[in-house]
Amino acid sequence: MTIWLRTTKSTMMDAAALAMRGEEHGTVVVADEQTEGIGRHGHAWHSAAMGGLYMSIILRLPLRSDAMPLLTMALGLAVQRAVDDYCGVACDIRWPNDVMLSRKKLAGIMVQLAAKDTLIGGIGVNINQPLFPEALRGLATSLLIETGHEHSKEELLDRIVAESLRYSGLLAERGKSEVIRQFEERSTWARGKPVEVDARIRGVTAGLNDDGFLLVQTDTGIETILAGGVREI
Repeated sequence: MTIWLRTTKSTMMDAAALAMRGEEHGTVVVADEQTEGIGRHGHAWHSAAMGGLYMSIILRLPLRSDAMPLLTMALGLAVQRAVDDYCGVACDIRWPNDVMLSRKKLAGIMVQLAAKDTLIGGIGVNINQPLFPEALRGLATSLLIETGHEHSKEELLDRIVAESLRYSGLLAERGKSEVIRQFEERSTWARGKPVEVDARIRGVTAGLNDDGFLLVQTDTGIETILAGGVREI
């Protein structure tokens, strides 16, 4: 079931409420505008009216709560695949939750626990925004900006939902190793990228560990990044 709203505070809050009421796996809440869009670590997600695709999916899967980082990566792979196939572009994935295009952020993913065996996957994609606030213009982009023409939110939604269910099911069925393998193959950020993490760690990415955390080779050794903002240097 898909519930499409004109405006809401947050599709993640809406989806979590529906999950608590017993809505089934794969139920999607979509909005044309969010007034209180949520990003990772409590950051706001810029949710311009009509331009973006803001969606949250109820995922009832036999996953432990500590699988959330891997599910975030699985959904990143899903968005990358859906956008590339539909729009004819070549997206990148920045660990752990950003889909990039032309070295700018095109989409973001966040996962929250709603109840036992129930997770909410929140996805925001910049589709038809012609511009962004001044503070974001060097950091964010949209499919309209990159391709020069508008795209159907409805068609892209269908593809993202299908790929999200496929990749989250892959994680549940085959475990974390397959998601990690595909992420390392399809992200230029996973290995060999000079990065800075939260202005405190500088080095070169050296792949992911067995739990999907980022490894960074620094001058003093390997650092394991459990969370944080990763930026290219």
